[in-house]
Amino acid sequence: METAVDLRDAVADGTGADQPLAGVTVIDLSHVYNGPYAALLMALAGARVIKVEPHGGEHLRSRGDMGGADLPFAMLNSNKLAVTLNLKHAKGRALLLEMAARADVLIENFAPGVTDRLGIGAAALQAVNPRLIYGSSSGYGKTGPYRDYPAMDLVMQAMSGVIAVTGYPDQPPVKSGPALCDFSAGIHLYGAVMTALFRRERTGKGSVVEVSMQDAIYSSLASNLGMLHARHGKVPPRTGNRHGGLGISPYNVYAASNGYVVLNAPGDQHFRAILDVIGRPDLKDDPRFLTRATRVAHMLEVDALMEGWTSQHTKEEIAQRMLAAAVPCAPVRELPEVVQDRNMHARGSLQWVDHPDLGRVVLPHTPLIFEDVERLPIDPSHRLGADNARVFGNWLGHSDDELRLLEAEGVI
Repeated sequence: METAVDLRDAVADGTGADQPLAGVTVIDLSHVYNGPYAALLMALAGARVIKVEPHGGEHLRSRGDMGGADLPFAMLNSNKLAVTLNLKHAKGRALLLEMAARADVLIENFAPGVTDRLGIGAAALQAVNPRLIYGSSSGYGKTGPYRDYPAMDLVMQAMSGVIAVTGYPDQPPVKSGPALCDFSAGIHLYGAVMTALFRRERTGKGSVVEVSMQDAIYSSLASNLGMLHARHGKVPPRTGNRHGGLGISPYNVYAASNGYVVLNAPGDQHFRAILDVIGRPDLKDDPRFLTRATRVAHMLEVDALMEGWTSQHTKEEIAQRMLAAAVPCAPVRELPEVVQDRNMHARGSLQWVDHPDLGRVVLPHTPLIFEDVERLPIDPSHRLGADNARVFGNWLGHSDDELRLLEAEGVI
């Protein structure tokens, strides 16, 4: 049987052999955010990731005609091979079984039960490859009373409590801007697969691992749950931009002369440093501001003091002066500023890439840094089915005539 290394030799253009996941082959059946992000982290750690899509492309790729989805697809599918496969066709399922027999990991985020009904669930794939790590993610998990509920990030934010705790107490609740539940699940799925690979190194056995979006996001509510506990189960109010547990002051977004800035004083020394920066050292002995507890009890006065000063200065000047005094502070930046972030570009975490379809764009690299190896160059996301011949022909060994027939039959 060919191994993952054979796939790298056959279809790779030389991803570094010193990368942490060199020699690992991943089949990515997932779509949109959480599964593709987990597979992206693997690809950028040196795994050979084969993205398997239906003929129309995965859901995120097919949103491109509405505008705004082309870049997210490119962000999450760098360094992957792109193939098309009709998993509703018997020959398509047979090809996937061939791939699974030679792979190390398979990732999917279909609704629970879908892959089993297609005949490509964990049991079927591990029957041909007992060492396979089968990783899945869904909204609510494979078990439990919510198993069959449809779920997307917005729905999960509502069910998990994220929306309820976001916003101001006198206004309707607000969803989080980022897709928190999707990406939290993707990160946890990556962790589950890596843990299973470590286990396989010791036991030789594959695993079935799963992550639900609901499970993955719960712990992020720690501050809010702490306040619920402190109030003996009474529902706490939304706190706007203040600390979720109302346990720190100042902790808020304050108006600057050209936008907004955030300030956070987790310790008493931070607040004393703030008073020096704003020219009010005379308030260091004011009983209202002496400790974190007294500042929390006088939040309105603290916020008025902060904004009275910040509103007279630019967000850049405020951040510069506060950071020089070791005070946690940052300007509230707009997306064009974030895309140009000099720290992330200097670290290689963001990179300018010439994408064959999108032109010159900024794409993220992995947040996971392995200091003894250089980052892989970003290989921009491939066009739909671009690697069919490389994977089904070069790797699986099907002839050109077989590939033409499979294409004619609507299999690939």
